Amino acid sequence: MEERFFTTKQAAEIAGCTLRQLQYWRESGVVVPVITETGTGRSIYYSEKNLVELAAMVYWLSVGFTFEVGREVLKTLKEQYPGLLSDREPKRLIFVKELQAGDSKLVEFDVEKVVAAWAEGKFVVPVWLDVIHARLRERVNVRVKPKVRV
Repeated sequence: MEERFFTTKQAAEIAGCTLRQLQYWRESGVVVPVITETGTGRSIYYSEKNLVELAAMVYWLSVGFTFEVGREVLKTLKEQYPGLLSDREPKRLIFVKELQAGDSKLVEFDVEKVVAAWAEGKFVVPVWLDVIHARLRERVNVRVKPKVRV
């Protein structure tokens, strides 16, 4: 099976973020691309899973969440559902955080669960991976030809 990789410029274009954001997220450990050393420097490539991570951060920032919230949601997503970012049938989830205890979890999206969490004073973030995946598919197919490595 071949895996597709994208340059920093391609990744930024596809995800809809700036090169500076990519650099900051890489340096902060939010999204960790493949970095290979070459004779004259290093090459950085983003995998398809990395693109989903980038697009998720862009999505959460675009709906008004802070960088810190996006980073925490993405970290929880990677820990609780490691394969979900590359899942071909992505789900809609909600990130729920106890404000006092600081505990957080991801659960399947359900309107009643959202209302119940709000009623209990919990912080709730939509994690609509289907929307993120759809946006990425559209952008990848239209804009960029990826590098293929076997």
